[in-house]
Amino acid sequence: MSDRITRKPRFYRSLRRPRLVAAWLATLGLLLALASAHASDDPEGLVFERDGQWVASLAMDTSVHMQVHGLLAEVTVRQTYRNDTAGWREGRYLLPLPENAAVGGLTLRIGERLVEGEVREKQEAKAIYEAAAASGQRASLVSQNRPNLFQTAVANIGPGEEVEIEVRYWQPVDYRDGEFSLGLPLTLTPRYNPAPDPEASLAMQAMAAQPEALPVALAADERGLALPPTVVLSAEIVAGIELERVESPTHAVTVWAEGGVHRVLLAELVEASDRDFELRWAPVPSKAPRSALFTDRIGGEDYALLMIVPPTLPVAPLPRELILVIDNSGSMSGASMAQAIEAADRALARLKPGDRFNVIRFDDDFDLLFPEPVPAQPGNVARARAFVRSLRAEGGTEMLPPLRAAFAGRAPEGYLRQVVLATDAAIGNEDALLQLVENARGDARLFPVGIGSAPNGHFLRKAAEAGRGTHIVVRDVEEVAEKMDALLARLDRPAMRDVAVDWPGVAEAYPARIPDLYHGEALQVVARLDALRGVATVRGLAPQPWVRRLLLDGEKATPAPGIGRLWARARIDSLEDDIRRGGDIERLRPAVVDVALRHGLVSTYTSLVAVDRTPARPREVTLGSAQVANATPAGSLAFAQGSTGWTRELMLALALALGGLLLLRTRS
Repeated sequence: MSDRITRKPRFYRSLRRPRLVAAWLATLGLLLALASAHASDDPEGLVFERDGQWVASLAMDTSVHMQVHGLLAEVTVRQTYRNDTAGWREGRYLLPLPENAAVGGLTLRIGERLVEGEVREKQEAKAIYEAAAASGQRASLVSQNRPNLFQTAVANIGPGEEVEIEVRYWQPVDYRDGEFSLGLPLTLTPRYNPAPDPEASLAMQAMAAQPEALPVALAADERGLALPPTVVLSAEIVAGIELERVESPTHAVTVWAEGGVHRVLLAELVEASDRDFELRWAPVPSKAPRSALFTDRIGGEDYALLMIVPPTLPVAPLPRELILVIDNSGSMSGASMAQAIEAADRALARLKPGDRFNVIRFDDDFDLLFPEPVPAQPGNVARARAFVRSLRAEGGTEMLPPLRAAFAGRAPEGYLRQVVLATDAAIGNEDALLQLVENARGDARLFPVGIGSAPNGHFLRKAAEAGRGTHIVVRDVEEVAEKMDALLARLDRPAMRDVAVDWPGVAEAYPARIPDLYHGEALQVVARLDALRGVATVRGLAPQPWVRRLLLDGEKATPAPGIGRLWARARIDSLEDDIRRGGDIERLRPAVVDVALRHGLVSTYTSLVAVDRTPARPREVTLGSAQVANATPAGSLAFAQGSTGWTRELMLALALALGGLLLLRTRS
């Protein structure tokens, strides 16, 4: 670990001569100002091409509809591509979706004509799409980049034409602290990809070698960057119980009830796609659910989704050894860094005299505040709070070394080590990190705190699962106190450990290893059964032995088409986890493909493809390609990612130029 400067951008470190610094600043500022001036004149739908001309471009807007029935949500994401150019275009987009989404539907719409997509093995689907694109046929492809990041492509959109695709997925509804919630990522924080870990298994390296960007269409002779999409969103909630409230902490919404259905619309109707959407609804307290059972039958096979809320009994908290790991990499610039600092400060302020703690900060290197955890004495805590307040966001996101340091050694006898990781998880090496959590954490528990308006939900959920902890997301500085207090209080009150579910007959259930449950959390398990009959028995320690039984064929069982797809998604996740752990990829890959094809799901090895068989583009006309930009996450400083809005960029450029010229004049 090297000494580092935290209050200055890294490029200052190598520029020692003042005149060189001033000249560099002036030149950079003037260049940025010129680029920004061009950008400020960019009318909607125009792209500055390489030949220096402004030309019409491609636009894409998104419409989302959520249908919630009990614990299951079916979501339709409709993307409308509009080609304002005089040429034929391919549109491409990185589509963020929930980390537990079972993506299994694609419809291509050209005017009144509909083409349904088919699930094929990934390379076969790609070949079908590219052949259709090259031959002038309209086609669409949906493939998986990461479990929460997909790639959509639409080929042969004619001049002045609109082409629409619908992507459908299913996901479970979350239940925590007495309320239900459903999330939808609308953009993503750019991912940092470190060098491959030499300790990673060959199978894991094969998993991590998935493409980061969509392939360019064959015969593409012109590439532009289309503007970020807007989003229109609506929802229908059929909860099956009386609701006390329906709200969104991320967007202004309009809510009204019609019979047993609560309908939701964005209050502004159309919003920028620059932050994740979250919807919450709470039951009337007197009818708060303690258990629920939903069932499905597909192809002669029975599936069940079980939710049980265990009791929370008073327990004496163990003294904790709290290790705070804080991400201060460049992607955390802006509001995210402020949220991380406030979250860490809140955790430090809540330490008790008998606790122990340490603080680790990281970007592309890392530092421990103390060589080893120290008692939570006032002087130590004050030093830690000052250290946290001094952090600035810069550099890359090298998370492996600081996590190794957090898990190193063992807590003293009688102490429980709790590692709290504050990060936006803007990393591309999720598999290597999860393998580290599983293999190196020992008796520690990991509690990821997602920071920012568009954190990496897949990594947060899987890291908490592998670390036998729980996770939260803090999207706004105003939420920090409430969210961190709730998390730290939860860590003091584990609700149940050693949880297991005994199913009648032959069953295959996920998660196979049920994590510890904490105060306010619910157990959710999805299973494939040989028959929907008998009793499911849930057992655990809370802290005394606790048992609950649920009749599978009783009145509480509610039919819910889509549960089978949730099971298939969970099964695929489990198989891919086995690959990540070094399992036999030659055996496991066909198993993933089999489940995905039988249930019609997109996976690491399967994609959705739809082709309109009628050629539309004349063979002598070339096909241009445009990547639709993902919106910069709200509250972030886009300059840290190399992409700013033109107003901020222009102001920064002029400030750099002025500062450099003044410094040159002073030195003269």
